[in-house]
Amino acid sequence: MKFIDAKFIGSYPDYALTPDKKLPEIAIGGRSNVGKSSLINSLLRQRKIAQVSKTPGKTRLLNYFLVLGKNSKEILHIVDLPGFGYAEASIELRKGWKKLVEDYIEKSGNLRGFLLLIDSRRGLQDEELQLLEYLALNKRAVGVALTKADKIGKVESAKVIRETVKSLSSLGSNNYYPILHSAKNGVGNELIWRWIFERINDEG
Repeated sequence: MKFIDAKFIGSYPDYALTPDKKLPEIAIGGRSNVGKSSLINSLLRQRKIAQVSKTPGKTRLLNYFLVLGKNSKEILHIVDLPGFGYAEASIELRKGWKKLVEDYIEKSGNLRGFLLLIDSRRGLQDEELQLLEYLALNKRAVGVALTKADKIGKVESAKVIRETVKSLSSLGSNNYYPILHSAKNGVGNELIWRWIFERINDEG
């Protein structure tokens, strides 16, 4: 299976309002300013399909992108989730974002995989580990991508991979292997697509 094109469908303030097409969905989440929009643009080979902002916490809705295959066949939705960990957001706003994301994770019957993005310069932190535990409780398949890999060297890359694998092993699973990704040069796109298609073709 191969994707040919993609388009932005819309932004939704509530899971109940999202498209009801029964297409498999891959969610992309992570801390504010981790590079979700940049990764989506790189993955879908469109420079501005997802709006990139230097201001943390800009994404406050469920943003849906439709991936199309040969003959414009609808393959899946990619869902850009609001980032977490933005300290300057009000408590009420952060609670709203948390509820929006949790409703989606717990209620979506189409969600086939959650791609967690981690800034390669800072590594895996407690908030990401808590999210991974939450996803495991909800029996969600998880992939991990280390973003902004072009900003660190080979030695640092190897180190952050080792440290991330070690931290992930504390969850009692060997299923998470981090993918180094760079939106600047597309490194990691092929591996992420492979992971995505494995998820949407997994009937189990």
